[in-house]
Amino acid sequence: MNFSKRQFIKRCAAILGGSAMSRMFGSASVGATSESALANWAGNYRYSTDRLYRARSLEQVQEFVKQHRQLKVLGTRHCFNGIADSTHDLLSLREMDQVVALDQGSRTVTVEAGMSYGQLCPYLDEKGFALHNLASLPHISIAGACATATHGSGVKNGNLATAVSAMEIVTAGGEVLKLSRDTDGSTFQGSVVNLGALGVVTKVTLDVQPAFLMRQDVYLNLPTAQVKDHFEDIASAGYSVSLFTDWQKGRMNEVWIKRRVDKGVTLAAKPEFYGATLATRNLHPIVELSAENCTEQMGVPGPWYERLPHFRMGFTPSSGKELQSEYFVPRRNAVEAILAVERLRDHVSPHLMISELRTIDADQLWMSPCYNQPSLAIHFTWKQDWESVRKVLPMIERELAPFKVRPHWGKLFTLAPAQLQLRYERCGEFKRLVKQYDPQDKFRNEFLAANLYS
Repeated sequence: MNFSKRQFIKRCAAILGGSAMSRMFGSASVGATSESALANWAGNYRYSTDRLYRARSLEQVQEFVKQHRQLKVLGTRHCFNGIADSTHDLLSLREMDQVVALDQGSRTVTVEAGMSYGQLCPYLDEKGFALHNLASLPHISIAGACATATHGSGVKNGNLATAVSAMEIVTAGGEVLKLSRDTDGSTFQGSVVNLGALGVVTKVTLDVQPAFLMRQDVYLNLPTAQVKDHFEDIASAGYSVSLFTDWQKGRMNEVWIKRRVDKGVTLAAKPEFYGATLATRNLHPIVELSAENCTEQMGVPGPWYERLPHFRMGFTPSSGKELQSEYFVPRRNAVEAILAVERLRDHVSPHLMISELRTIDADQLWMSPCYNQPSLAIHFTWKQDWESVRKVLPMIERELAPFKVRPHWGKLFTLAPAQLQLRYERCGEFKRLVKQYDPQDKFRNEFLAANLYS
């Protein structure tokens, strides 16, 4: 999201979680993200080295991995913590961004790891195909989004990583490892949401489906009481549904309902939705902000890739003045979790821009927050004031603890590593898998060391 343009003055180090958390901000100033600055797109995180190598081929990736003792892959820099950071060397695959193959028979597309969803989607649509879902922002890299279990919304839609059917990874010794859903079973399930720990993902194969049209309608001021009584019906009202709230006044500020438009079927938006009223103009998730960069609403049909994200493909955030956190709870506990956070409204709201509530279907990917559980994701877009936010996050985590809450891997959290590891029943197996392919810890960094090995 594109918020205020004022310069911020602090840099940050790794977000480690719990008592092991390091400083968020230091003394160095951070301005707009430039290639030399090596900050994330929001500017809240400054990477620990400026040694960034750009690979243009698989062979260059292999040679770089062989020659370096420790490294991490840096993608589109959308993470808000140190998951992609390195104190040694960084590798970029941004220039490896081509479609390798579109197999219309098997309904799959194989792409190089540097490709973003914004690049891939128009190509797929032109060929008559679509992905099952997209995140709010389309500029993020496919490999990075899948590695962190980034998601869209929809009670029947798994996160973006669930579309992965095969991968190519350069492991610590420079060898090329090829894994597929059909042939590699549990090893594949443990490798898709890999947190950057297994090696360098160089190619990804995704499931596709026939292209489709969508429309989205927005409703205003949905009473929380209706959410309490009718959550499943509300969350299932469209192919993808998002609820936006500032946790004030006992209501959801906005409801975004995205529905597929099938041939021969006429859809209309009712003037009222569980007490909420139909919007009469395009809106930003924060109603006071301009909707110029948001995808088309008002029930206007359009291609799937121009409706599933909240923001237009042409809008690439470069200095979003914000922080982000997100927590996943089992969908069966959705109402209790929503009410638990609402009880903290006087602590949360002063530091908040907006919250978004989304549903994600269960999956079998070991390190996915939705492993074995249909989930509700409670997202927080914060004002960029870490000293205040770091005091609020433990309160939220305590309120959500009874639901065995799992944080988004690429966003800000303070959950203690011991608790985090307990929330993932396959965590031990994942670490054994990492040891198999990275026996010398070449791809382990401060974030992984703290959160998975403390």
